[in-house]
Amino acid sequence: MTLPMAEHSTEHFTGSFTQQEPIPEDAIEAAVAVLRHGRLHRYNLVEEEAGEVALLEQEFAAMTGAKYCLAVASGGYAMATALRALGVGQGEAVLTNAFTLAPVPGAIASVGAVPVFVGVTEDLTIDLEDLAAKAGQASVLMLSHMRGHLCDMDRLMAICAEAGIRVIEDCAHTMGASWNGVASGRHGLVGCYSCQTYKHVNSGEGGLLITDDAEVAARAILLSGSYMLYPRHLAAPGAEVFERVKYDTPNISGRMDNLRAAILRPQLRDLDRQVRRWNERYHVLEDGLRRTPGLTVVERPEAEVFVGSSIQFLLLDWSAAAVGAVLSRCAARGVELKWFGVAEPVAFTSRYDSWRYAPTQPLPKSDRILAGIIDMRVPLTFSLDDCALIARIIRAEVSAVWQGGV
Repeated sequence: MTLPMAEHSTEHFTGSFTQQEPIPEDAIEAAVAVLRHGRLHRYNLVEEEAGEVALLEQEFAAMTGAKYCLAVASGGYAMATALRALGVGQGEAVLTNAFTLAPVPGAIASVGAVPVFVGVTEDLTIDLEDLAAKAGQASVLMLSHMRGHLCDMDRLMAICAEAGIRVIEDCAHTMGASWNGVASGRHGLVGCYSCQTYKHVNSGEGGLLITDDAEVAARAILLSGSYMLYPRHLAAPGAEVFERVKYDTPNISGRMDNLRAAILRPQLRDLDRQVRRWNERYHVLEDGLRRTPGLTVVERPEAEVFVGSSIQFLLLDWSAAAVGAVLSRCAARGVELKWFGVAEPVAFTSRYDSWRYAPTQPLPKSDRILAGIIDMRVPLTFSLDDCALIARIIRAEVSAVWQGGV
C-alpha cells in the first residue's frame, strides 16, 4: 500500500509518554520525616501516634464518603482482597469486562475463581445487554472502569440488584471521577483503587479499598495482615465485628507502609486540581481529533465526570495493516500509541483472549471494537501546546493512511 505524505509532516513530538510530574515538595518532606524516624511499618508507632497509613485511610474514606477504607500494597491486591472478603473461592465464576487489563482477571484467578467475560460497547464500557444475559452465571461482578470510562451505573446496579450480584468496582482509572454525582467506587459493595505511578496519585505502587460493609471491611483488614492490631485502624469497624471473623480469616500480608502513605496524603489533597489539569489536556486532544476521516471519537455522557489521564479513539473496521501503519507513522513522529487489537500482548496492553488461564467464548461484537481501540497516555508533563501538536500528528497520519485505502 502506497501512502501519501501527511500534512505538517515536519512536525515532531519530543516529549515522553512515561514521564510523570515530580512528587510534590510537601509529599517529599512528609516522606523524609518518615525516613528520619524510621517507623515505616504501618503498625510501628509511638504512643499517641496515628501513623501515616491510618491517616491516609481516614482521609480517603472522608473524601469518597465511605465508612471504611484500607490501604494496601497494590490495586491488584485490593481487588483480590475484596474477592476473598466476599467469600469468592475455588471454581466460582466472576463476571468481568472483556475490555480491561491483566490485573483484573489476574485478581479473579488468584483466588481460584474463573473469569466470565462480558462484552464491550463502542463507548468502551461494559455491554449492559450482555451483562443482563449473563447475570445468572455468577454472584459477583468485578466491574472494570477501563481507561476511565463509566457506564450507566444506575442501570448496571439495577441489573445486578435484580440478579443478586454483588459489585466490586475496579477504579484504577477513575479516582476522582463520578456518575450522576456519586463518586466512582461508591455504587458497588467495594471500590478498589490503584496508586501506581501511572494512576492519579503516585506512590510507585499501592492500593486503596473502600466499603460501607462492616464485615467486608473487617475481613479485608485481617486479610491484609493486621494480625490482632486492627484497633490501630481509624477507618475501620468496631472491635465486635472483628471478634466475629478474626479466627477464620487468613493473614495474606499486603499492607501499605508509612512511607508510601506519606507520599500519597498531600497528593490526595490536590486531586481536584489535578483532575482539572488532565481534563484540559484531554479536551485539547479530543477537539484536535474530531472530524478526522476514518476516526471515531469516544463521546462522554453528561452524567459522567471523568479524569482524562488517557485518551482512546476508534479505527473501526480498519485492516490490521492499516492500523499498524498509523501506529508506525505516529511513532516515527514521536507519538506513542497502543493498540488493543494487536495479536500478541505488548507491555501493559493485552486483551481477554491473551489470558490462557481464563476460559473464553467468542465475543464477535467485542472483537470488532477491540480491534479498533487506540489508546494513549496523557501525562501532566504534557503542555496544552504539546497536546495540540500530538493531535495534529495523529490526525495527519490517520488521514494519510485513510486516503491511501484501508
